[in-house]
Amino acid sequence: MTKMDGVNLDVHVKPSGASDQFAFAFVKLLRFCADLFFRKQYGHRAVVLETVAAVPGMVGGLLQHLKAIRHIQNDQGWIKTLLDEAENERMHLMTFVQIAKPSLFERFLIMSVQAVFYNCFFFLYLLAPKTAHRVVGYFEEEAVISYTRYLEEIDEGRHENVPAPQIAIDYWNLPATARLRDVVLAVREDEAGHRDVNHKFADELAGRLTPSMSQ
Repeated sequence: MTKMDGVNLDVHVKPSGASDQFAFAFVKLLRFCADLFFRKQYGHRAVVLETVAAVPGMVGGLLQHLKAIRHIQNDQGWIKTLLDEAENERMHLMTFVQIAKPSLFERFLIMSVQAVFYNCFFFLYLLAPKTAHRVVGYFEEEAVISYTRYLEEIDEGRHENVPAPQIAIDYWNLPATARLRDVVLAVREDEAGHRDVNHKFADELAGRLTPSMSQ
């Protein structure tokens, strides 16, 4: 397994069953659309896709919160984990907005994509939470790949290694001299963590693991 800067890059959960196959195919469709639209404009890709990535944690946290109340039971840490994930993805977005400076069209695209994706994911999580977590796991697998390619573009001089915005320096406790490359490394590590957590949640819901943070 390839490991770079503390991040396992080659983690992939092989789809098992119809719901996993659906999750995998759905994410690959999203990847195809993103590649077609953004190509190697990784900063702009990050701005739009992080608006999508910030949705699942908030939706999952909300529905897990309601379930815990409804069943009068302990959530075993799921709510905080999911809400922390949503906040982390929002900080990714705030960071890349300062780096990529989205156009008016991209801002419109963000609003449109968020409106559609939020409603779709809400009902997916409501009806099939395991599949929803698997979608996020595969989405984060793709995010790790995208940020790895972003690093390659920076290292090869095709993207300027600009100074890190202050919001990123403060959030990740980066040195004052931090550059874009340092930011992308930090974001990629976050995405790898979300990948592993969501695949774990999906496995627990499928009964493949003994729940450590179960419903």
